Amino acid sequence: MQNKIILLLLLLATTLSFAQGGDSFGEPEKQKVTLSGTISDLKTNETLIGVNLFIPEIKAGIVTNEYGFYSLTIPKGTYTIQISYMGYETMTETIELTKDTKKNISLNETGQALEEVVINTEKTATNIRKPEMSVNRLSTATIKKIPVVLGEVDVLKAILTLPGVTNAGEGQSGFNVRGGGADQNLILLDEATIFNSSHVFGFFSVFNPDAIKDLKLYKGGIPARYGGRVSSVLDIYQKDGNSNKFSMNGGIGLISSRLLAEGPIAKGKGSFLLAGRGSYAHLFMKLADEPNSAYFYDLNTKVSYKLNPNNNLFLSGYFGRDVFSLNKSFINTYGNATLNLRWNHLFSDKLFSNLSTIYSDYYYGLDLNLLGFEWKSGIRNYNIKYDLRHYVSDKIKLNYGVNGIYYDFNPGVIEPSNENSGINYKQLEKKHAYESAFYIDAEQKVTKNLTLSYGLRFSKFYRLGSGNVNLYDNNQAVVFNEELQIYEKGTPIGTRHYGEEDVIKKFANLEPRFAASYQLNEDQSIKASYNRTTQYLQLVSNTASPTPLDVWTPSDNYIQPQIADQVALGYFKNFKDDEYSLEVETFYKKIKNRLDYIDGADLIANEALEQVVLNGQMRSYGLEVLLRKNTGKLTGWVSYTLSKSEQRTPGRTAAETGINNGEWYSSGHDKLHNLSVTSSYAFNKKWTFGANFVLQSGQPVTYPNGYYEYEGINVPSYGSRNADRLPAYHHLDLSATFTPKPNKKKGYQSEWVFSLYNVYGRQNAASISFGQNETTGVNEATRLSIFGIVPGVSYNFKF
Repeated sequence: MQNKIILLLLLLATTLSFAQGGDSFGEPEKQKVTLSGTISDLKTNETLIGVNLFIPEIKAGIVTNEYGFYSLTIPKGTYTIQISYMGYETMTETIELTKDTKKNISLNETGQALEEVVINTEKTATNIRKPEMSVNRLSTATIKKIPVVLGEVDVLKAILTLPGVTNAGEGQSGFNVRGGGADQNLILLDEATIFNSSHVFGFFSVFNPDAIKDLKLYKGGIPARYGGRVSSVLDIYQKDGNSNKFSMNGGIGLISSRLLAEGPIAKGKGSFLLAGRGSYAHLFMKLADEPNSAYFYDLNTKVSYKLNPNNNLFLSGYFGRDVFSLNKSFINTYGNATLNLRWNHLFSDKLFSNLSTIYSDYYYGLDLNLLGFEWKSGIRNYNIKYDLRHYVSDKIKLNYGVNGIYYDFNPGVIEPSNENSGINYKQLEKKHAYESAFYIDAEQKVTKNLTLSYGLRFSKFYRLGSGNVNLYDNNQAVVFNEELQIYEKGTPIGTRHYGEEDVIKKFANLEPRFAASYQLNEDQSIKASYNRTTQYLQLVSNTASPTPLDVWTPSDNYIQPQIADQVALGYFKNFKDDEYSLEVETFYKKIKNRLDYIDGADLIANEALEQVVLNGQMRSYGLEVLLRKNTGKLTGWVSYTLSKSEQRTPGRTAAETGINNGEWYSSGHDKLHNLSVTSSYAFNKKWTFGANFVLQSGQPVTYPNGYYEYEGINVPSYGSRNADRLPAYHHLDLSATFTPKPNKKKGYQSEWVFSLYNVYGRQNAASISFGQNETTGVNEATRLSIFGIVPGVSYNFKF
C-alpha cells in the first residue's frame, strides 16, 4: 500500500508540474496559444463524445473526450475551424487566436422529427490521421434503424453487424470478437463493469438505447487505460440529461415498453435522467393459463451538476433483473447493479482529470421448490480510478492514471427453501482478490504524415485469503491416468489455511501498447498496432455461450491469468468526397493460459475447480473488410470477416496426450465466414426503410462418430473436439419507420416502427442433439430452432 501511495503522489506531482510548465519540445510558449472548451448539444446542453474539430489551414485536429472536452495548442493566427459530428449539422467558423481562448461550442441536430439516420459524417481528415484502429463506433440513431428480433431495438445486435464480431448462436447471450470468448470482453457502462450483458438468455441486451449517448468497440489497438480482458472493450456512456428543459420519450412494443424522463436540476448547470424498461409477455402467458414465464426490467439513472467552470459531478447507476419461471417449481433470477460517482476537474486548459468511485454487482440465483432448496451466487467489485488527459502541445497528448479494484466472489450458497426440505445449509468458500494498475500512453505527431500512439500498463493481481487451499502431489490438481489415457481429478494430500491478511498468490504483468498511422494523402492511410493484455478473472462455463449459472473465479496457484498478444495491420480510405469509406484490416492474436476442461468436468457447485481444468493456448487470425456508404438517401455498410479461431492444450509431459491429443481444434467461437449487409433508405420525409442480412459459418460442435451397444442401449462415442459444424446461419430482416408529422419540431412527436425478422423463415439450428428413438430404437438427430418469421411493431414518442 505504501508503494501505491508513493506512486500516486509522484503522479500528482508530475501532473501539477506539467500543468504549470507550459509547452514542450523547446517551442516558446508565447508563440503558441491553446484553444479549449466543451462541445455540447444546443437543445439539451448534453456534452458530445468524439466530436471532430479540424483546422484545415494547418491540418490539425482534435476529438472531444468522454466528457465533451477538447484542447488544441497551435500557433497564433486566424483560422477556420470545422466542427462535425454524426447526426449534427457541420459548423464552420473563423476565429482569431492571439491568446489562450476558452470556447464552448453548441451543435444543432440535423432537422428531422426524430433522430436522423447518419452513419458517419465525421470530418474524415482527422479520422484518417489518427493512429486509432480496430475500433468501431455506432450512434444510437443508427442502432435504432437496424431491424431486430421482436421489433425491439438492441445495442448488442447492432455491433454483431460489424466485422470481427459474431454471436454464439441464435438466442444466445454475449458476443465474440476476433475469435475470443464472450468472457474475454470488457463491457463498461459509465465505467462500471457489466458481467452479463443480456436479458432473457440473449434475446435482448441490458442496454436501453434511449439512455445511451455513445458506444465504442475496441477490437484491437486497445488504449493502455483499459485492462482486465484479452479480447475487446465495449465502452458505453449514458446520457447526462437535458439541463435546459424537461422532456420525455419512450416506446410501446409487442412484449416490452420503455420510458425516459430528463430535465434540469438547475437550468444550464445540473440535470437528471431516469429511464425504465420492462417486458410483459409473461402477462399474456398467464391469460392463456400458461404456468411458465420469463420477463425482465431495468432502470437507468444519472444526475449531473456543474459546480463551476472547472468542476463537474456525475452520479449514475443501473439496476436490472431477469426472472425465468417453470411452473413456479424452477425460478431463475439474475441481473446487474452498478453505481458510479465521478468528479471531473480541469487543472488548466491543457489538463483534464476524472476521479471515479465505482460499485458493480452481478447476482444469479435459483429457487428449486421441487427439490426444496435455493441457490445464490455472484460477484462484486469496488473500483477507484483516477485518469488524466494532458494536451501537452499540438504534437503530443498524454493519458495516464491509476486504479484499484477489490473483488468479492461468491461461488454459491445453498439453503433450504421450506421447512420440509431435506437440504442442509452450505456456503461454498468465498474468494477475494485485489487488482491494481498504473498506465501511461501518448499520442504523438512525429511528422506531417506519421502519428504514433504508444503506452504501457503495469498491472498487479493478488489472490487474497481467507480460506483453505488444497495441496496436491507434485502440485498437480489434475492427474493423467496412463493406463486409461484420460485425465482425472487429483486427490488432495492436505490443505493450507490463509488468513484475511494473507496473499495466496500474486501476479504482475507489463502490458505494452503501440499503434501507428501513416497518411498516404488526404484520403487514405495505413495503420498498424500491437497490444498485450492480461485477464486475471476466468469464467468457468461448459457452454459456448454465457449462462446465468456461470461462475467467475480469480487466478490463483493453479489457474493462471490469460495473456494475449495481438498485432493488426490496416488500410483506410475515403473516396467520392467522403461519400464512401473503406477499412481493411488483418490481425493475429495468441492467448496463453486459456482454460480447457477435462472430459466429464463437473463445474457447478464444485469447490475444487482446479481439479477439472487445464491451462491451454488459443490463437485467432483473419481478414476484415468494412465498406460504408455515409451520405445520401441510401446509407449503410457491408462487413465481411474471413477468420480462424483455434485452441490447444498439449500434454504437460511426453507421457500425456493432452486434450484432443494435444492438437489444435476449432474453438467454440470459430466462424470462418461472417458477412453482414446493413442498409437504411430514406424514401421520403415520412417513410424510412431498413434491411439487414447476416450469413455466418455454422458453429463448431462435436458429433458422435459411432456408437456401441450396452444392455440394449446405444451409447455414442465421440471423435475429435469441435470437428463438426452446425448448418450455416443466415437470415434477412426488414423494417419500415413511419413518421406521421416529420416537419413538427416541437411538442409531441411520434413514429411507428414495423419490422419483420427472418423474412424467408430460415430454421437456423441453435443445436443438434443425438439420441435413440424410444419406439423404433433407431438413432436420430434432432434440430432445435428458436425463431421462424417474427413480426414486430413499436410506437415511439417524445415530447
